[in-house]
Amino acid sequence: MATERPHLAVIGAGPAGLAASLAAAAHGVRVTLIDSAAGAGGQFYRRPPAGLGARRPQALHHQWRTWRRLEDALTARVEAGTIRHLADHHVWCVVPAVPEAPPDTAPPPAGPGSVGFVVHALLGPFQEEPVTVRADAVLLATGGYEKVLPFPGWTLPGVVTAGGAQAMLKGGLVVPGQRAVVAGTGPLLLPVATGLAAAGVEVAALVESADPKALLRRPVTLAAQPGKVAEGVRYGAQLLRHHVKLLPRHTVVAAHGEERLDAVTVAALDTHGRVRPGTERRVPCDTLAVGHGMLAHIDLAESLGCRIDGLNVAVDEEQRTDVPGVWAAGETTGIGGAALSLAEGHIAGRSAAARLAGTRPDPRAWARAARSRRRAREFFAVLDTVYAPPAHWTEQVTDDTVVCRCEEVTAGAVRNAVDELGAGDVRTVKLLTRAGMGWCQGRMCEPAVAGLAGCEQTPARRLLARPVPLGVLARAGDPEVD
Repeated sequence: MATERPHLAVIGAGPAGLAASLAAAAHGVRVTLIDSAAGAGGQFYRRPPAGLGARRPQALHHQWRTWRRLEDALTARVEAGTIRHLADHHVWCVVPAVPEAPPDTAPPPAGPGSVGFVVHALLGPFQEEPVTVRADAVLLATGGYEKVLPFPGWTLPGVVTAGGAQAMLKGGLVVPGQRAVVAGTGPLLLPVATGLAAAGVEVAALVESADPKALLRRPVTLAAQPGKVAEGVRYGAQLLRHHVKLLPRHTVVAAHGEERLDAVTVAALDTHGRVRPGTERRVPCDTLAVGHGMLAHIDLAESLGCRIDGLNVAVDEEQRTDVPGVWAAGETTGIGGAALSLAEGHIAGRSAAARLAGTRPDPRAWARAARSRRRAREFFAVLDTVYAPPAHWTEQVTDDTVVCRCEEVTAGAVRNAVDELGAGDVRTVKLLTRAGMGWCQGRMCEPAVAGLAGCEQTPARRLLARPVPLGVLARAGDPEVD
């Protein structure tokens, strides 16, 4: 339907995308919220489908009231027609709808009456039906995904990511096994271990390579986040109640089994992040939930030409990227949890609404969100230093360990590319070994390949954010546009 109101496309319906959509819609902007999931909420607010008849879905969440407020507000906005929610839409590309301005010429500002961007998505479970959305501006709230570093046996059935185990529990009310070890590093391990234990899984151990006590040496940071401290205490109490053994400064060095996982070997780490000889112990289990932190989804931002700071999208105080008409919020600008995502989303939504209306946003209007953003960023900066993978994790990766699962490239092949063929970066290793050329395009194996090659992981600058059928690419320029 024709309208004079500016149109904002928000990609991602997690905490950041929801907050941004609601803030923008409340300030006169027409919003199209596009998300790959069947329902809003993202990974953090993942819920079982109604057909499973969950009686207490809130038991799997610790911020259920916040979610209900967001859900009710979204429903009201959708019914009022100010937000259109496109669920099960998988965005694979965003492109400018107008030619790039000549050099030394300022691009025209996005606003009412101009169509700044075209969002290309695939609809449905088989992702074959193309959908196109035109908008004056775009807000990227694409979230993050797990990082898992390889070790011998990590490809065995029964080895899952920590987030995958949590998704099975939250989204399907199922558990991956009967006796589990939760391992790796990062705050995500706590809710995964306690969630599995509460669901009846025997959690044999929580194996954390970092030393959580290091947080106690940051009293100022902890004092600024009393809610997070209380949350950690609650998780600790739940671990004790379910008799979960906590093994700090330990790591999984191997997974064992013939047709599927039946045990893991864990070992203690010294102060340099190396395995201490003689500390290895074998723990029987049928499930290993493992994760080594999170990475930001930056593919869409990269394809738009947004500046990337390290492995995150760079933004200013308004959550604007350096590409006019493009905002970013949430984990895509740096991993920081739901509270930070909500704050950034609120700021981005208000900023986009003001800029699209041709006015300057009033920083005082988002002062509270800005304070929350600052405190959360400071807190997670500390967590990043504490919860880091062991410095010498590559020493435990044998040459026959598969590193790139898509192309079945081993660690030995990567090392040979560096030592014998002179590869000095991930791209060269990829060309010599095919590591990263498979279905995931290196999204899963790049951290491991970079670590084994002894080089820094850098943005990959992928053209497409997900695999796309050739027929869809061939029709991408057709004029049938929403």
